[in-house]
Amino acid sequence: MTRRLSLFDSPFLLGFDEFERALDRVQRSGGEGYPPYNIEQVGETQLRITIAVAGFDMDDLSVQIEQNQLVIRGRKQGEDDETRVFLHRGIATRQFQRSFILSEDIEVTGASLDNGLLNIDLRRIVPDREVQTIKIKSGKDSKKAQTIDVSGDKTGENKVK
Repeated sequence: MTRRLSLFDSPFLLGFDEFERALDRVQRSGGEGYPPYNIEQVGETQLRITIAVAGFDMDDLSVQIEQNQLVIRGRKQGEDDETRVFLHRGIATRQFQRSFILSEDIEVTGASLDNGLLNIDLRRIVPDREVQTIKIKSGKDSKKAQTIDVSGDKTGENKVK
């Protein structure tokens, strides 16, 4: 059995399994080209994803967060009017799904549809940076284990020693 080589195999990188899975998802979905989108920074901690969704109504679109993944779906509800005859049809209204993986410090603050553009606003939550000091116990202290007397007393309760 062959094991896949990973950038995260270092013993110094602990707990990055979810990050590695996210990178795999990004790599698999890298070829999506429809619909076009922009990502812009609109403030120190604010981002905006703008997706071109010409021809879609609000009822045709959904924005959801699924396991730290922002998923935007578009699907036309009604059929085209059969009486319309197109000589050229360049505005695509085919169904789509566009996904963005969000880090745990990103939250979606809102979405709006304006002139064929779907804007999704995001905000980075800036955590307080604090240093945590871990108390070091001596070897003698760490060997003391808590024992439980399972014999019980007349009340039927166990005692902790």
